[in-house]
Amino acid sequence: MPPYQIMLHVQCSSMLHFPLQIFIGGWGNSKIAIRRNREKPDVVEQPYPNTLSAGEFKTFWVTWYDGTINLGMDDNPTPFLSWSDPSMPYFACFGICTGWGATGSWVIEDNWSGWRAPPAPIIEAPGWSIAPSAPLGTSQPTWKPTSGSEIPPDAVPGGFDNEQLYIGRASHAGSLTPGKVVPSHGVCYIAWGGAEHGIPDYEVLTGCSPAWIPVTGGQIPDHALQAGQSETGEPLYIGRAQHNDTVTVGKVIFPKFKIRV
Repeated sequence: MPPYQIMLHVQCSSMLHFPLQIFIGGWGNSKIAIRRNREKPDVVEQPYPNTLSAGEFKTFWVTWYDGTINLGMDDNPTPFLSWSDPSMPYFACFGICTGWGATGSWVIEDNWSGWRAPPAPIIEAPGWSIAPSAPLGTSQPTWKPTSGSEIPPDAVPGGFDNEQLYIGRASHAGSLTPGKVVPSHGVCYIAWGGAEHGIPDYEVLTGCSPAWIPVTGGQIPDHALQAGQSETGEPLYIGRAQHNDTVTVGKVIFPKFKIRV
């Protein structure tokens, strides 16, 4: 879902809402809630006494992208209410109204730059690692066949997307393509033919401590590890990039110099 956002200033006694319904100052001006398909219970709610005021404007901002709704106030860059749903539909427009007899006015910003969650830094954080694990008994890159969620103890971590991702590769349509192993899914995801494919039988990179080298454009670092080849014989390398607030492993295509995840 592409990013969309709105900032508005509200002067109202209570009860402002708009579909996918976000209620600001509902229930006697006592809380904020998000409701989907006009169905109860609300998917998320937050007590907030005196949310709105008939005597002054209050500023709120809303963003909706990548299946997530974020609601914040004023210039605070941190949303105080968020809700995610991977099946959230695409929204191309919005409407605003008061309800339950309330009246008021609002100002919609037309030059607000918007807000996005800060990108995940490519650094190690508690509970997971984007650096390789220590080699066990060998310093040579070794591809170990496995399947499902069986991850070798010396597998090389490569990124993070709600869980630790590992470097893998799999055969598909005449290619041997590097990709990301997602343990909870029991597959190695590879990019091929403009789509992502989950392969249950795959190989995991083990037994080495590779270095990640930042590059742009048409650069392939010296000593880059070739991890496979395309169905037409093009060499494929291992790369990773920040994408949708994740650090994701994929293939680098030479000589096209693009990472596909």
